Amino acid sequence: MNGLIGKKLGMTSIFNEAGKNIACTVIEAGPCVITQVKTEESDGYSALQLGFAEAKEKNTPNPMMGHFKNAETTPKRKVVEFRNFDLDSLVPPTDENGEALEITEKSLGSVLGITEVFSEGDIVNVVGTSKGKGFQGVVKRHGFRGVNDATHGQHNRQRAPGSIGAASYPAKVFKGMRMAGRTGGDRIKTRNLEILKMFPEKNLILVKGAVPGHKGAFVVIEK
Repeated sequence: MNGLIGKKLGMTSIFNEAGKNIACTVIEAGPCVITQVKTEESDGYSALQLGFAEAKEKNTPNPMMGHFKNAETTPKRKVVEFRNFDLDSLVPPTDENGEALEITEKSLGSVLGITEVFSEGDIVNVVGTSKGKGFQGVVKRHGFRGVNDATHGQHNRQRAPGSIGAASYPAKVFKGMRMAGRTGGDRIKTRNLEILKMFPEKNLILVKGAVPGHKGAFVVIEK
């Protein structure tokens, strides 16, 4: 599974060839540094660990500082593993004339850019953490409609959950009952999003539709 770490910058819209306005999300994807190469022989599975976004040394634990120094790179804020990363499928970089260059061996400290991993038209999955909304009622959390009518003795019942259980049997509330509680802050994967446009000079990609997270949140783009 190939991919990169990125940062959600916000949303915008573009027009396609038919003149239709399409909403899309702007993601700063990479460049990511290879901080560890895991193999079947040494770790029991094959994976590529990537680091993204600069971090201050004073905010980085000493064990992680040694980890980054071993890769000959600066401390990173976000580190993610990509299992079974296929280095052979990477797109070779091009020179100023558009001619393909030879891909050098990828190892610790090597940098991966968006043009090597993605191309316009690719279908990707985006993983992020949804916005935290705190403790919410059933209307906002689960989409309950409430009683709606304020007449016939229904005072202050518009956003109430209503009955949550039976009588003497079963004499309990079943687990999983939809009730008020903490909302958001969950790990969410949005599947089958199309890359509409890429801006390699700025490490930006435009993904069709919305992705989880607030502006500035870290996301993982999987191909």
